[in-house]
Amino acid sequence: MPTCRVSGPLCADRLGVAWVDDGTLCRTRTYSPAVLGASAMDTAPAAAADTVDSGALWVARFPTGTAIEDCASPFRENLQAFVDALGVAGARVSINATRRPAQRAYLMHWSWKLARQLVRPPAVPPHADVAINWAHCRAGVYSEADSLMAARAMVVGYGMSNLRVAPALRSNHIAGLAVDMNIDWSGTLAVRDAQGQTVRIASQPRDGMNAQLHEVGKSFGVIKYLGGASDRPHWSVDGR
Repeated sequence: MPTCRVSGPLCADRLGVAWVDDGTLCRTRTYSPAVLGASAMDTAPAAAADTVDSGALWVARFPTGTAIEDCASPFRENLQAFVDALGVAGARVSINATRRPAQRAYLMHWSWKLARQLVRPPAVPPHADVAINWAHCRAGVYSEADSLMAARAMVVGYGMSNLRVAPALRSNHIAGLAVDMNIDWSGTLAVRDAQGQTVRIASQPRDGMNAQLHEVGKSFGVIKYLGGASDRPHWSVDGR
């Protein structure tokens, strides 16, 4: 398979039987003749003709649902009841994401990891339903800088700049059993739980990270993310 090669050093600082330096100006020995300036770790398959380079344009593809109706039952009904109770109490609720296509989860997961340089673009596994090329080439030469820039643009586009954990490849979002939502209020929030009991929340913070609010959500079967502040807007059927 043809490769998109990476420009590498022409000289090295190690010696070995497979290294040569005859006829060069190097002060140490270089790699044995192969693809000049490249190694097995620095090559990537050339992009297929039908693939599209990664970048911000991918953010609009495979959109995530933003309606409660997109969720699966009975989580859908439980979430609606919780949100209705918050609305009656005067809280502000903004839903950012509900059901997420598996293709979008793939794009979010790997762009986040690439942007943080936890994996190199040529090493990202392909997805059968996503014709994306993570490893950008420029004039036939692999460009790490271009690849990383494109991944970072995707992270910004997905609103993941402050996300501390990679979006999961398999999650409650994909199953329609999770929601990302922002909740806030002013003063004391008097909200009814699923049993009809009024819970007065005067404690801080006055947002979705409030521990008392978590208990109210739990009464409806809507559980706040168990991982703490690493995913602040996330609620689901089981806290994952």
